[in-house]
Amino acid sequence: KMKTVLHQLGRYKRDTLLCIGLTTFEVIMEILLPFITSIIIDQGLEASNLPVVYRYGILMVVMAFLSLVFGALAGKFAASASAGFAANLRESIYSNIQTFSFSNIDKFSVPGLVTRMTTDITNVQNAFMMLIRIAVRSPLMLIFSYAMCLIISPSLSLTFLIAVVFLAIVLGVIMVVTMKIFNQVFSKYDDLNASVQENVSAIRVVKAFVREDYECGKFSKASKTLYKMFVKAEGLLSLNNPAMMIAVYFCIIMVSWLGAHYIVAGDMTTGDLTSLFSYVMSLLMSLMMLSMVIVMISMSMASIRRISEVLSETPDLKEPQHPVTEVADGSIDFDHVSFSYRQGKAVLSDIDLHIKSGETIGVIGGTGSGKSSLVNLICRLYDVDKGAVRVGGIDVRNYDMEALRNQVAVVLQKNTLFSGTILDNLRWGNPGATEEQCIEACRAACADEFIDRMPDGYNTRIERGGNNVSGGQKQRLCIARALLKSPKVLILDDSTSAVD
Repeated sequence: KMKTVLHQLGRYKRDTLLCIGLTTFEVIMEILLPFITSIIIDQGLEASNLPVVYRYGILMVVMAFLSLVFGALAGKFAASASAGFAANLRESIYSNIQTFSFSNIDKFSVPGLVTRMTTDITNVQNAFMMLIRIAVRSPLMLIFSYAMCLIISPSLSLTFLIAVVFLAIVLGVIMVVTMKIFNQVFSKYDDLNASVQENVSAIRVVKAFVREDYECGKFSKASKTLYKMFVKAEGLLSLNNPAMMIAVYFCIIMVSWLGAHYIVAGDMTTGDLTSLFSYVMSLLMSLMMLSMVIVMISMSMASIRRISEVLSETPDLKEPQHPVTEVADGSIDFDHVSFSYRQGKAVLSDIDLHIKSGETIGVIGGTGSGKSSLVNLICRLYDVDKGAVRVGGIDVRNYDMEALRNQVAVVLQKNTLFSGTILDNLRWGNPGATEEQCIEACRAACADEFIDRMPDGYNTRIERGGNNVSGGQKQRLCIARALLKSPKVLILDDSTSAVD
């Protein structure tokens, strides 16, 4: 899963590596500063040697400046890499969704896909930035600080090892428990998004039936469930701070007490103790930052799993090895076709139907009798379970899907218009269509009469979802859009239900 997601890093690998390299140089500069301080105290101040103070003081200023520059550049490359990584993830998910068949889309709810492309990717972006910045800086700081502590006083360094082991155990337990909760949290995000999407898309129905209070209650219930789960997870994560403070105070007390004994015994200088305190604080701060990274990673692991599910999903409908790219004519044959959306629940059973090219056929049946399922098989939105569907005498599974669908136009009872002008929407049927061809198609669909009355005519802007045109007008535009394709097969699936 992690490999699938990280594969999307692409050209931002360079920025990632630069960030890691610059962070390493930043840490080296910072680690050497306390060491220089101890030299200034022992060889300069206590020995009253001002040239040593000046020389090493200038060196400290230069090193601090270099650390600042390296840190600023590392931050810049970290921001570029994480934002680019998130952009690549969104594009990859979106591109993969475009290849899905209807059966693939049925596995993921629309709100679930929206959550994955927004909340989940934002979590991964933030975690990645922390990973290449803090998760590189903190371990390096911890290792180098501990190495310097060992050089100064090997016996005192054992106390830090006790603190590190204690924190590692506490943080490990917290991470395991919280990851289970965060897995559940993001599925609840899907429910929340579903509630919002359903309510907003059906707002006219909600107001017409005065169901605002009911919908508010339903949303509030989903929101409270999410709130309770976050409180539970954050409550466990808050144990991180007390554990951290126990380790900090333990180390400070041990260094102060044992260090004083060593100075009195002459085993340690004042400069060594001063630099040791600096290294102890750097070491513990690194642990604290690591604990923050662990928290962020525990949150993002659930998001990574959900994102990889979409990226790893392969389309159920496969292109044939040697696809047919030309549809000979509009003849349609159903040869003993059976079809089901789920195993064991047949929607169509042993359908044997033969339609000649140029023939007009009406399919009549009650609600739920499988009329829409029947026509969905013609343009291969689903594959049959048994038998075969042939268009132009060739099994639809042998066609290039784009070539087949370009010759089969479908107008549904509930069609969709996209934001843009009327001409933009019509040209979905034929991107290269002239304005005269669009007008001719609208005249055939009886859409020209209301378009001519609009202030901007064919350049009138359609709002998102076609909210500024009536149901009947929308259906006529969709019929015109289908006619503009000049298809060999035209399917009208109750497409005049809203036309007067």
